[in-house]
Amino acid sequence: MADETTVTHGDLTGIDSDVDVIDDITSAAKVILYNDETHTFEDVINQLIKALNCTVEKAESLTWEVHTNGKACVFSGEIHDCLKVSSILEEIALHTQIEY
Repeated sequence: MADETTVTHGDLTGIDSDVDVIDDITSAAKVILYNDETHTFEDVINQLIKALNCTVEKAESLTWEVHTNGKACVFSGEIHDCLKVSSILEEIALHTQIEY
């Protein structure tokens, strides 16, 4: 069984307030896109371009990673940006998850 450790504010050196901790957590969010057997490569590529404002080459690379591994981290950043990206991907019923 793994040891569970509780970190209190006093244990965090160099952190001035709890707000700083929250900021660190929210900026570490990421969007995971899962593979499915419904959408074509073209569907996924086009939606990634729309969601990420990325190049075709980047969208193709991410799509292949999702296809090959079953999932891929397609975006990381602040939680509100992750929510926007996830929402755009889900417009065509792609399956996403936000992790932080």
